[in-house]
Amino acid sequence: MAMKHMKVGGLMTDDVVSAIPAMSFRDAAKILAEHDISGLPVVDDDDHVVGVVSESDLLAHRELTVRDMMTRPAITVHAEETVADAARLMVRRGVERLPVVDEEERLVGIVTRRDLLYVYLRPDAEIRRRIHEDVLSDAMDLPTDAVDVHVLDGVATLAGRVPRRTQARMLVELTERVDGVVAVVDRLSSQEDDTRLSSATRTPHDSLW
Repeated sequence: MAMKHMKVGGLMTDDVVSAIPAMSFRDAAKILAEHDISGLPVVDDDDHVVGVVSESDLLAHRELTVRDMMTRPAITVHAEETVADAARLMVRRGVERLPVVDEEERLVGIVTRRDLLYVYLRPDAEIRRRIHEDVLSDAMDLPTDAVDVHVLDGVATLAGRVPRRTQARMLVELTERVDGVVAVVDRLSSQEDDTRLSSATRTPHDSLW
């Protein structure tokens, strides 16, 4: 199955440790240490996720209860969402873990950045090859060395100079769609800003060389 369509439910850890709002700082810290984790979902009596408490929350708020120091609302992901969407959400929100919830927002698991990267780590070289072949060569009709492509943990960085601004935009858009790409860093420049000009009369081969 393509990674883009893999569901979070198939990757999450369902043996999930959680905290309750009334729990003390000390008890929450103990759970983190015992399980060697850096954050916990906080659930109410119905298992609904009401927040997340992390090591940094604990360090900043000693001697409080979890209710006082948790981050809320929690950023959660549904088990039916794709791994690609979960990875993008983590990168965008800068979080290390996402509680996984069912249709009724009840906690069913947890997925960490490491879990997601495990899926994406394997194909960094493969992603780079796909960008070169599918995007640069096939779709854009550019030489594969026209742009520097670096991929690390699914984040693709495009650098270099292309003839026209519309090509740079198209490169970024097409790269975002490549299977396994979590985010695209655009470091492209262009010789000509044709976004305001009509490019109807040009062919992709014009002014490349």
